[in-house]
Amino acid sequence: MLLATPAAAWDTTVEQAPQAGLIYEVKIGGLQHDPSITANRKEPFTTDLNLEVMFGSSLPILFGTVRPALGATINFAGFTSKAYLDARWQVECCWGAFFALGIGAAVHNGELDSLATAQDHKQLGYRVLFHPTAEWGYRLTEHHSVSIFFEHISNANTSRQNEGLDNLGIRYGYRF
Repeated sequence: MLLATPAAAWDTTVEQAPQAGLIYEVKIGGLQHDPSITANRKEPFTTDLNLEVMFGSSLPILFGTVRPALGATINFAGFTSKAYLDARWQVECCWGAFFALGIGAAVHNGELDSLATAQDHKQLGYRVLFHPTAEWGYRLTEHHSVSIFFEHISNANTSRQNEGLDNLGIRYGYRF
């Protein structure tokens, strides 16, 4: 047994699991800005661009993995845009389906507490807000996926102004 151990160490035919790189997956999509499904819709209907990078480092938790995600949701009509950093827990399910939940922080360029723009801009209270997310998707191949993505920003009632802002849409993902 002791003689076989060094020989096994030199065996190069054993497959190794691929090492995670710096970037695990990139995603791009179109999101409806402040959709009418929410009760307090205020900012006009526009489409936002969402870009996201999920990093390779991960932590296995409860049938899934937690990865850091860095992204931005950009509104080109002059309303609230944001950049965010989240911890994203994702479960890969059967037949290519996946589900993800995330929580993190977002910094935005929207209004804080201004009565002058209260007609068509959300009053968000603070510049840095909580950023919970949910995503449901399907992995078309090993590398390609499509998903429905929901994100919310809010100060969780820690400020007098807390109208919150939601986005909902479709994203395409490419996993490396």
